[in-house]
Amino acid sequence: MANQAFVTRNIENGLCTIAFHHPAHNSLPSELLSAMSSEILLAGLNPEVKLILLRSEGEKTFCAGASFDELLSITNKTEGLHFFSGFANVINAIRTCKKIVIARVHGKAIGGGVGIAAAADYSMATKWATFRLSELAVGIGPFVIGPAVERKIGLANFAKLSLTPAEWQTAEWAKNIGLYQESFETVEQLDNYLKIFIDNLLSYSPMALAELKKVFWQGTDHWDSLLIERANISGELILSDYAKSAIQSFKVKA
Repeated sequence: MANQAFVTRNIENGLCTIAFHHPAHNSLPSELLSAMSSEILLAGLNPEVKLILLRSEGEKTFCAGASFDELLSITNKTEGLHFFSGFANVINAIRTCKKIVIARVHGKAIGGGVGIAAAADYSMATKWATFRLSELAVGIGPFVIGPAVERKIGLANFAKLSLTPAEWQTAEWAKNIGLYQESFETVEQLDNYLKIFIDNLLSYSPMALAELKKVFWQGTDHWDSLLIERANISGELILSDYAKSAIQSFKVKA
């Protein structure tokens, strides 16, 4: 399984755990993005599901964001829009599903990985969950994930992250600015607290949780169109010679 890419779903006692994996640092090609958004939406409609846990497999990187291989393969605006719409669809799936979504961020989060952590209703991490928005360094920008990140941490912090794509930020800072709601020294501590937190939420009224979900996302009804507009921007920028060259350089270093 270590060399395979996959998205899995497991439902147990009202908790739906959606896990993803890619051998390249849990990066996300279109196929995984599509599967992830579908699983989130299906879990949101399933009456057996009271809560959704979103996590990745492996011990190091939570999510390295966009797949470099697929970015390099994009040759026209249509393909670019299709790829970046995948991230838009995952964020909108989290936003529109009626269940609370918790993200387990055990390690580094980059680009789209930060977007997933920001889109989740509640994110828990370890001190190893350093993060950065690297998009500007590869000739694009955090356009699609921007609304989710800015909503969580504010415009000033989003600007700082966007304009410092090479700088790793600490999990402690992420907690201070609201990207992560909790941060732990070890994965064991994270998982122990996560179990307690989830058990508590599962004991509460599903209707009350659904109403809270609506409150959390007030003012975002326009995101269906907004995120596609942002995907268009990234889809055009990825065609530039600068972006292709920068991504190739990043891929060589990885």
